[in-house]
Amino acid sequence: MEDHLYKSLNLPSGSKVLDAGCGVGHVALHLAHKGLYVQGIDITPNHAAWAQRNVERQGMQGRVHAQRGDYHDLPFDSQSLDGVYTMETLVHAFEPTRVLSESFRVLKPGGHIVFHEYDHLDPTKPPPDCPPALLEALLRVNSHMAGNQLFNRGVLQGMMEEQGFVDITSRDLSENIRPLMRLFYLIGFLPYLIICLLGLQARFINTEGGVQGYRALSRGYWRYIVLTARKPGRLIKEADGEGEGIRQRRGG
Repeated sequence: MEDHLYKSLNLPSGSKVLDAGCGVGHVALHLAHKGLYVQGIDITPNHAAWAQRNVERQGMQGRVHAQRGDYHDLPFDSQSLDGVYTMETLVHAFEPTRVLSESFRVLKPGGHIVFHEYDHLDPTKPPPDCPPALLEALLRVNSHMAGNQLFNRGVLQGMMEEQGFVDITSRDLSENIRPLMRLFYLIGFLPYLIICLLGLQARFINTEGGVQGYRALSRGYWRYIVLTARKPGRLIKEADGEGEGIRQRRGG
């Protein structure tokens, strides 16, 4: 998926991009090795610190920097980035429209945005063949993923249009991730049975999401999609000095 993300960003070497929800930095480092400058943020301090340690271990301090940050309130100057992306993190946003607004703000005119995320059929109108236990589990998973709860098919595209993004495209990559999802399913199935017997699904929501998410994906209820778009205008690429970094937002 990292290579697909890189191609979807469609930016020249030396471009500055934001990893909005960088985790421990693996995706950011992958893109940096391909020539991009990456600023990573993560709301979890331990993740951000771990990501920065990974950056230092690989000697990539001149290409990648990770810090604690909230994609609802980005700590960067307006029009300071060539690209923004998420990799399965927008589904956790409490206010996806706020994240989109902030992403639009920090992008330069013509800047590119890419989302690798999930969407789904409307759970209030389940298909007739949807097992009640699966529907109950998916609703429970959604209740712990605020953004995903909103992302019925087409909703995220509409949010992007409302924020002013143009040239929006959507591609279904569900078949590409099915083998990995199946692996998660096989690894998690027995632990999940024990969790269900003990009635602890809400405490182990990631395990439930892995098992039931694969079932939903296999039945076509969930999809794994990539959305691409750009901010209106023409992106003018300037030569960037190594280590120059991304301008932090001043004030506040």
